[in-house]
Amino acid sequence: MKFGKRLKQQIEDTLPDWRDKFLLYKDLKKLVRVISRSTDANADTDAEVEFVCLLNSEIDKFNSFFMEQEEDFVIRHRELRERIDRVLKCWGRDGSGREYHNVVEIGNIREDIVNLHGEMVLLVNYSNVNYIGLGKILKKYDKRTGGLLRVSFIEKILEQPFYKTDSISKMIKECESSIDAIFPVRREAEEDMKKGKAISAGGEGILRNTVSALLSMEQIRRGSSTYSHFSLPPLNLSHSDFIHSFQLNSPIPILHLL
Repeated sequence: MKFGKRLKQQIEDTLPDWRDKFLLYKDLKKLVRVISRSTDANADTDAEVEFVCLLNSEIDKFNSFFMEQEEDFVIRHRELRERIDRVLKCWGRDGSGREYHNVVEIGNIREDIVNLHGEMVLLVNYSNVNYIGLGKILKKYDKRTGGLLRVSFIEKILEQPFYKTDSISKMIKECESSIDAIFPVRREAEEDMKKGKAISAGGEGILRNTVSALLSMEQIRRGSSTYSHFSLPPLNLSHSDFIHSFQLNSPIPILHLL
């Protein structure tokens, strides 16, 4: 699949509020076409300046959005940890604290973990997709214009906040570990809630988006003959008990995709 179509699909599959935060790939591609076909030196220079300015503007956009989301995730993750600690202390090893409000809170925590986990996966995918897009448009620019922008720009991009996803990836792993802390009480809670409201597991939409993001990351980070120093490392997706535990009745075969 060509990158333009893949990017379009990713934009459609992400959260509505995120859709205008992705790379303006078509606009950059049009500028490359103008530059490569131009026979007017002045027009050519103007288009090149516009191309570089748009690239820089896009990088600033990515950084601003990524850092805003990352800050929100850090706060939500910390609050979730505090809620988990409180409910586990109330629960007690003998289950003596298994009051209705604690059972409900466990259900709420599980749902919030699923949503946070899904959104963070989407943010890592956002970083990956935009990085790949920048690399592809720069490669296209160099090839069609004879310019040498790609190496210097990519080296700059590697130092940008939106590219560095270590902190988000760490929180993703911690979310997956956190759910293990409440699994023992989850089964008891569900037994208690059989006659009441079932414990939900996050919206189906976020799970669909998360699965789509995971598949996208697997595809764009898959090793190939064009792998280079600037390529993202291949992504090894393991079976996630965390995702499996919250699989909804959905036509998407989540168990087989991860």
